[in-house]
Amino acid sequence: MKNLFRSLPALAAVTLLASCSKPTETTETVTETEVADTTSKYLSQPLISDHYTADPSAHVFDGKIYIYPSHDVESDVPEDDLGAHFNMMDYHVYSMDSPNGAIIAHGKVLGVEDIPWAKRQLWAPDAAEKDGKYYLYFPAKDKNDIFKIGVAVGDSPKGPFTAQPEPIKGSYSIDPAVFQDSDGEYYMYFGGIWGGQLQKYRNNKFEDKGNAPTDGLPADDEPALGPIIAKMSGDMLQFAETPKEIKILDKNGNELLNGDNNRRFFEAAWVHKFNETYYLSYSTGDTHFIAYATGDNPYGPFTYQGVVLNPVEGWTNHHSIVEVDGNWFIFYHDTQLSGKTHLRNIKVAPLSHLENGSIQKIEPVRQGK
Repeated sequence: MKNLFRSLPALAAVTLLASCSKPTETTETVTETEVADTTSKYLSQPLISDHYTADPSAHVFDGKIYIYPSHDVESDVPEDDLGAHFNMMDYHVYSMDSPNGAIIAHGKVLGVEDIPWAKRQLWAPDAAEKDGKYYLYFPAKDKNDIFKIGVAVGDSPKGPFTAQPEPIKGSYSIDPAVFQDSDGEYYMYFGGIWGGQLQKYRNNKFEDKGNAPTDGLPADDEPALGPIIAKMSGDMLQFAETPKEIKILDKNGNELLNGDNNRRFFEAAWVHKFNETYYLSYSTGDTHFIAYATGDNPYGPFTYQGVVLNPVEGWTNHHSIVEVDGNWFIFYHDTQLSGKTHLRNIKVAPLSHLENGSIQKIEPVRQGK
């Protein structure tokens, strides 16, 4: 990790908090961060630099921002287009009093060895709170190398979390994101193609359609696959209904096509609500945009509106959007520290809803710097 510190600009230089392998909490500062850095080619600087983090899921619990990222590691697994080299094995939790404040590490809260049904690849997680309990949702490959979604429960937003003995019944693929609506109902959005295996499912049924990343995808002139939604049960441990596919439409009411790589869904669905409008944002994956679409209910259909975040440095783009004291922020990742696609670092930047309901596009890398 020595090169990691040498590569970090002085503005964001930090001290090591605690061992990445221990679940103990530390109250030392990781970094005092600038939400927007005007001196660098990067809009924002990494929040964490003692190890690699990605796919940040941010929430406000108990008046603090809690971040639930995946934990990138070096791996001897060869790189491929199915993401086998993204071989993450545990989760850590972080908190901040404000987007400009110090970030605190709360240590390791769950590992693959703690999940009875899981074999490997703990990819992007999310978290939710209900009635004083906290729920960590995560994808992992089971003993047959099929992605399922699990849930672990804790008494604090900073963990630790205890995994349920089995994955959520009827769950599959990756990138769970749980949205709490204003009426108190909770919904999970999930799914990702290529390595996320969504292309192997139709009507919630698995079909082995081959091992190439594109095997099982619709033809380019057919409707693209959409993310999946399911309302959560009252105990937050299961689905309360059969999962349904979400439709993403163009402004003429037609479904986005699989060949429309700049606009169609790939992975990383996230929903937030602003002025009674539901905003579905997601990664276009192989074209690296965070795009968004709007609807009038959690199930959609959603109409494509534009881009939230332009491509970052690195192959993946994955985000969350959260309101903090009346202001909105996007948490995301890039590869500033390592330059490697599978060793990423999380960041935060302001996000603006415009008067017409659109979102102002964010440029994470400045041209000419």
